[in-house]
Amino acid sequence: MTRRNATDEERELFRKSFAEAAPIHAHVLKPAAGPAKPASAGETGLDGRTAERLKRGTLEPDARIDLHGMTEAVAHDALLKFLRNAQRRGTKLALVVTGKGIAQDTDAPFDMELHQRSRGVLKSSVPRWLNERDFAGLIAATRPAHKRHGGEGALYVYLRKGR
Repeated sequence: MTRRNATDEERELFRKSFAEAAPIHAHVLKPAAGPAKPASAGETGLDGRTAERLKRGTLEPDARIDLHGMTEAVAHDALLKFLRNAQRRGTKLALVVTGKGIAQDTDAPFDMELHQRSRGVLKSSVPRWLNERDFAGLIAATRPAHKRHGGEGALYVYLRKGR
């Protein structure tokens, strides 16, 4: 079996991919059950004015992706591609719609309970994905979306400036 030599284009693609995967710590705030502790701008990657505008829902997202109906694998790939493209275009704020999921019914029969537990997978998975290495160089901060932008079923993702 002979070994194929990589083309210059393939080498350049590898270099770009490797540079994008450089470990940069991203600060991601997960939705809390109670009131969130205020974080300083240094902790979140946001200045106070921007953080306040996000909290009030007065800052309009520049881009939006709706992950409803996607499997975890498809949603993960779609989200990563979307955020990379958004950063390249100079997008500052993206809205990621995951859906709220279905509240568990504790009186449901056993098989129904299993079905309901499997709902809302993206809502719980997306915040975890945003902490992954692939996303780290893209994200400055995240926040739960304001009610007018989807509330519990969506997240604001504030992107770092592209390199």
